[in-house]
Amino acid sequence: MKHLLALYTILLLVLFALPISAQETAKPNKGEGVLQFLKRFNRTKPFHMDKFIELNQSKLDKNNNLKLGVTYTLPPVNNEGYEPLFGEQQAKYAIDSDELNGACFYLVSGHGGPDPGAIGELQGHPLHEDEYAYDIMLRLARNLLSKGAKVHIIIQDAKDGIRDDKFLAVSDRETCMGQPIPLNQIKRLQQRSDKINELFKKDKEPYRRALFIHLDSRSESKQIDVFFYHYESSTKGKHLAHTLQEVFNRKYDKHQPLRGFSGTVSPRDLYVIKQTHPVAVFVELGNIQNSRDQQRFLLKDNRQALANWMCEGLIEDYKSYSKK
Repeated sequence: MKHLLALYTILLLVLFALPISAQETAKPNKGEGVLQFLKRFNRTKPFHMDKFIELNQSKLDKNNNLKLGVTYTLPPVNNEGYEPLFGEQQAKYAIDSDELNGACFYLVSGHGGPDPGAIGELQGHPLHEDEYAYDIMLRLARNLLSKGAKVHIIIQDAKDGIRDDKFLAVSDRETCMGQPIPLNQIKRLQQRSDKINELFKKDKEPYRRALFIHLDSRSESKQIDVFFYHYESSTKGKHLAHTLQEVFNRKYDKHQPLRGFSGTVSPRDLYVIKQTHPVAVFVELGNIQNSRDQQRFLLKDNRQALANWMCEGLIEDYKSYSKK
């Protein structure tokens, strides 16, 4: 019996070890550079080079050149990422393009922790701004990562992930990248601004942008469109806000041609867009009290559409910046 248990244990160890040993390795030919080496194994995209250097940094010389006779780990042919904050079902994502390579985003969903933000109600269910803004922000983060961007998710909930529910369960678990969120408004805003500025100093991407995602709270009868705010003296922030607005205008013309779109761009002296170092835009996605606006947040497909449209706007702004 003991021998059988020992054999079973060995088999389990072997089975669990298989994925680790499945990584491909190879040695370079004489005179072969990294590009030629990767091309030989059908790895020709920019992410292959980035991942190769990341996997083999300690084996390369100071100029990231290959050494003859050294065995190198090859990057996966298909580029994939993994972000646990997206939840078990959505954590793995494919990086299907590199069009945002060189772009870095700081994404902040409004409020969180002890502050739920604006509160609405439907059919006896509470609708908390922080929960819906967070879900939309996660969807946007996943979109941006799939296009090759670097993304910092500033407000985090280790449990929620991307949710498809109509009524999102409320909690106060959100943190500012692991730090408890203060109840005091100024301290709360300063905390997230400081975290962004700390990361901004370390990041080297030529294009860095912060996006603050909120819902509004007005009278129930007041239906509003999406508003985009920038800091008054920020020409790049104004450009980004207008680019986002133009994308939303096009989308509404296409999907709801009889409705029209009246979302506006305007300067605001808001703490977070004033205090953060990267170019920043503050987005109000609608009135959580209004029954028509609520459909913009309650349906998962609508939350995804908002994320898709913001992603499209950020891509357009980045491409415009890259041409200069």
